[in-house]
Amino acid sequence: MKKYIFFAVQIALLCLSSCGTTSLSTRSSTWNTAHHPSVIAEIVDRDTILIGTTGDYRPLSFCESDGSYWGFGIEVAQAFASRLGVATKFVKTSWPTITADVLAEPPLFDLAIGGITITDTRREVMLMSEGYLANGKTILCRASEAEHYQSLADIDKPDVRVMVNPGGLNEKFAHANLTHATIIVHQKNEEIPSLVAEGKADVMITEITEAPYYVQTDSRLAAPLLNEPFTKGEIGVLMRKGQDDLLQFVNATIRQMKADGTLRRLHDKYGLVYAY
Repeated sequence: MKKYIFFAVQIALLCLSSCGTTSLSTRSSTWNTAHHPSVIAEIVDRDTILIGTTGDYRPLSFCESDGSYWGFGIEVAQAFASRLGVATKFVKTSWPTITADVLAEPPLFDLAIGGITITDTRREVMLMSEGYLANGKTILCRASEAEHYQSLADIDKPDVRVMVNPGGLNEKFAHANLTHATIIVHQKNEEIPSLVAEGKADVMITEITEAPYYVQTDSRLAAPLLNEPFTKGEIGVLMRKGQDDLLQFVNATIRQMKADGTLRRLHDKYGLVYAY
């Protein structure tokens, strides 16, 4: 049965490629298992796909106290598992360690997902899928002070306390663009919105994917620059180099989810703007 699933996935991917749905520069080496053992075959043989995720990024990836995961990225990962006919196991990673965890030997997981922005720096050392969610930097602040923060210049002042989580692009953005503001690094990303609402900080650097959730669930918060993000990008799936067959499978699945409306339904479910 496992061999059947593996070959079915191969045939499906090759059909998608011939129909123009999948066209990757890595296609020629995808099934060269003599030199690059198939990751798909390992996953099917294991009967489980291992998904690295931070679990601290509502509504893309969040781990509840009972160990269960939910979110936009979690459902995308579950779609990968469903199409392979295997179970899903989530492995906790963190923003400061995500690169090291992806590159770890022996591997900690097959791929990482959940709020990971596609960047050239990441692509230099790892593989990144095509985007499945538009993204960009924005802020959260107290609703009572939203009118005070209408630009980056309004935030970059010595009396403004800006809180970020460590090790990710939010911290890098803050240090690169806010040279006058007071930057506070807080270890747990999921706690920052409440800390801002309580007055422990004035502004949170976040993403347009995360901000709407907290505005909708906490009336004390606002995202005044939500429609004018400081940056524009996409969120994708991260994995080790050499996993070309897995990359092709992930890209083909993302394209299919765009084509059949699955991604649009997920965008609607989580209150996110559909950009495809």
